[in-house]
Amino acid sequence: MGPSSRPHGQRKRTFIEEARRAQIVSAAIDTVAEVGFAHASLSRIAQRAGISKGVISYHFSGKDELMDQVVEQVYSEIAEFVLPRIVEAPDERAALRAHILTVAEYMRGHREKLMALAGIFNGMQSPEGTSPRHRPMVAEPVYQGIEERLRTGQERGVFRDFDVRVMAVTLQASIDGMFAYWVTHPDHDLEAHAAELAELIDRSAR
Repeated sequence: MGPSSRPHGQRKRTFIEEARRAQIVSAAIDTVAEVGFAHASLSRIAQRAGISKGVISYHFSGKDELMDQVVEQVYSEIAEFVLPRIVEAPDERAALRAHILTVAEYMRGHREKLMALAGIFNGMQSPEGTSPRHRPMVAEPVYQGIEERLRTGQERGVFRDFDVRVMAVTLQASIDGMFAYWVTHPDHDLEAHAAELAELIDRSAR
C-alpha cells in the first residue's frame, strides 16, 4: 500500500516522496499530451519518468488517482497564475479582461499541461461510465468565480443586467475554444485572439 492509499493524516509524506510524486505527475502530463489519454499507460509514463511501473504503484493507487492529481495540480497552477492579476484589477471590467488575457498568457507558456488536461477531460469517465469524470467537477468552481465578479459588477453599475450563469458559461467556453483552435493552428496569434475576445466580452457585458 503506497502513501497515497494510507488513511488521511496517518503520515506526512517525506520530501523525497513528494519529489517522486511530482516527477511522476510531470511524466504523466508529458505522456498524455504526446499520445493521448487512452495510450498513456502506467508503463509508458514510468518509461518517460525513467522509473519502474512499481514505483508509480507505490505512490498512486492507479491511473485514475494519478490523473486526478494531474488535474488538481494544473488547475491549482492556473489559479495561482491568474487570480493575482484579477485581484489587482481596478474594477470588474478590468478584472474580466485580465481573466481572459492572463489565461492566454498561461496557455502560451504551458501548452503541454493544457493539452494533457484536455486529453484527461475527454478520455476519463465518471465511476458510472456515463459522463466525463472531471469536466463538471472543475467547471463549476470556475463558473461560480466568474459569476461572483459579474454579479459584483452589476451591483456597482459597471455591467448591464444579464444572466450571470449564461455569461460565465459563454466566457469559459470561449476560452476553451481559443485554446483548442490554437492547438490545431499553432501559428495562430493567441494574444491577439485573447485581446479580441476580451473586447467582445467587455462590450457584451457593459
